[in-house]
Amino acid sequence: MNDQITIKNLEVYANHGVFPEEQKLGQKFIVSAILYTDTRKAGKTDDLEASIDYGTICQIITRFLKEHTYSLLERAAEMLAEDLLLHTKGLSSIQLEIKKPWAPIGLPLETVSVAIERGWHTVYLGMGSNMGNKEDYLLQAVQALKETASCQVEAVSDFLVTKPYGVTDQDDFLNGCIKLRTLLTPRELLDRLHHIEQAAGRERILRWGPRTLDLDILFYDDLILGEADLCIPHVDLPNREFVLRPLCEIAPYLHHPATGKTVREMLQELSSEKGPVFNPVLSAFYLLHSHRY
Repeated sequence: MNDQITIKNLEVYANHGVFPEEQKLGQKFIVSAILYTDTRKAGKTDDLEASIDYGTICQIITRFLKEHTYSLLERAAEMLAEDLLLHTKGLSSIQLEIKKPWAPIGLPLETVSVAIERGWHTVYLGMGSNMGNKEDYLLQAVQALKETASCQVEAVSDFLVTKPYGVTDQDDFLNGCIKLRTLLTPRELLDRLHHIEQAAGRERILRWGPRTLDLDILFYDDLILGEADLCIPHVDLPNREFVLRPLCEIAPYLHHPATGKTVREMLQELSSEKGPVFNPVLSAFYLLHSHRY
């Protein structure tokens, strides 16, 4: 959504800075923000409730910066953006700039500033368990994500009993998928998922081996990422019926950003007599990163 509400050069007197006197005496900060939202309904109805009240946002910015003290402008901007995104209905992303006109560096300087852009991301996760009380482990993972401040669980598929993949001499799995809205970066989200796995007693001993809980990032917006320990979309997704089937339940028409195929199409190809069909452009990519657990 490209609709914008712009706040320019809001002055706030607050106590942020590296030096003790800055935090004690305070100084002026100038804040500008571009709020990305859908203004269509407000434009058609003339109803303030259908939009974002910029007057209220200005009050929130002022109160937040006055009530908190940070050493760095980077920290102040990060935390303010997060607070606004978490508590402002209809705000999908924000560009935020905090200027410091009285920076104490002993040199003639008009202003110094930090500008950031932050927003919500749509993520799909795969989850599985084949040890202990499998359903409890999956439900615990869903609850842990719900309790993560920067995440919002939007949909959870039914759980599906599946045969083990790769290493077949082990118990059946219980699998499912989650649609998630998050402020976390891919790397931050991966770290959070690993923490949830560890809390469930996950041990990474054998590739495709038994595990109390397995959480994978399947899609992150339309991102295509290939790193040593993080590949998005998941590299083996077109081959995994136990992922595609629950994913198809909550996002059948979600497109793979590289192949353009929908989840339903990938599932149909995998379920056909021909077996899995790979896009030749991606085959080398899959082979290169197929070591990931």
